[in-house]
Order: sequence, then C-alpha cells, then structure tokens
Amino acid sequence: MTGQTVWLGIGSLGQALFSARFVTQWLASERMRRSVVPHPFLWVSLAGGVTLFAYASWRGDPVFVPGQGLGLGLGLFVYRRNLMLIRRHRQMVAA
Repeated sequence: MTGQTVWLGIGSLGQALFSARFVTQWLASERMRRSVVPHPFLWVSLAGGVTLFAYASWRGDPVFVPGQGLGLGLGLFVYRRNLMLIRRHRQMVAA
C-alpha cells in the first residue's frame, strides 16, 4: 500500500464522516418531530473536519484547507466551541 493510497483512504473516511453528520441530524429531527442539532452531529462534524483538514493539508489544496478549519471557514473552531459551550452548560446545571 502506497502513501497516496493511505491518504486517499483518509480523505474518503473524512468525507464519509462529514456526510454522516447530515444523516445524524436528520434522524434526530425525525425522532423529535422538529428540527434539532444533536450533540453527535457536532462530534461527527469535528471528526470529519479534522480528517478532511489532514487530507487537504497533505494535498496542499489552498481552497480546501481554509474551508475545513483554520482560515475563513472556521469550521473546526465552531464545532469545538459549541462542544465547549455544551460542556459548560452541563457543568452549571449539575452544580
């Protein structure tokens, strides 16, 4: 197995994770009979974003890299920040 094959696998995994977040959100919304964004949506988004960011970095893609994380897209920051806010809220409720 070549390095390129491994990275194609990583990129494919990232895309699958990123796509799975929509299925996660859809199923949760159907269950609740209203539009909701469940916590797993954020975790799957973060995992998919990190994986796609790694793949885009390996490719050296100047469009894809910012969109997945650190540049103008801010995707990874937003997912992480939402998870931090959820944790803080849970700690306040528990106290």
